[in-house]
Amino acid sequence: MQRTGSGWFEALLNSHPNLSSHGEIFSVEKRRENIKRIKKNLDNLYNLDWISSASKNECTAAVGFKWMFNQGLMEYKGEIATYLKQNHVSVIFLFRRNILGRYVSILANVFDREKKQLNGTHRAHVHSKEEADLLAAYKPIVNLTSLIPYMERIEQIMMDAQLTFNGTRHMILFYEDLMKRPSALKRVQKFLHLPFEELESKHVKIHTLPLSEQVENWKEVSEHLKGTKYESFIY
Repeated sequence: MQRTGSGWFEALLNSHPNLSSHGEIFSVEKRRENIKRIKKNLDNLYNLDWISSASKNECTAAVGFKWMFNQGLMEYKGEIATYLKQNHVSVIFLFRRNILGRYVSILANVFDREKKQLNGTHRAHVHSKEEADLLAAYKPIVNLTSLIPYMERIEQIMMDAQLTFNGTRHMILFYEDLMKRPSALKRVQKFLHLPFEELESKHVKIHTLPLSEQVENWKEVSEHLKGTKYESFIY
């Protein structure tokens, strides 16, 4: 899902000498206009000459890409699940437990897409503290009316995805574990049958403050969620 640290996670993976991940290949709409085109692009990617495509000196043990749920994945979920199982593709689900934090990150990202705060360009990811501080200064106002229905919808998407692709070889990974548990990356490398390496990325985290300091109308948001199943997200 978007705003779950997927860019940072992919950069970490690509720092491994035996892995090559090719980004969001289905961000281009033409590549996902129908299931036939999707399968053709999947075949092309998985049949690449791994060594040359990775541009690495080491042999490639794992090759893949990043696929967002809104890039045709759920639209053709049945056919895609069958393709993945038939071709023995391994899947890593990347989610964020605190979907309120994810929503705040989305609002901030949408604002920057419109305002282009860094020298007239939009940046979903940054590589310096100065850039991160500039983007983090914006505090969105959360719409209380649509907040809980939105979070319920996101939960449903997550459950639907796990149910649809449950028959694949897969693992579930959470943003919070990547941030706080060094063992998470070891678990990923074991899942992908990779020799263990210390992975690194030049990405700089944008939002480092507690959620209470990232939202303009935080008091109203916290009161709105108290007594609901999402109350834990405000602490």
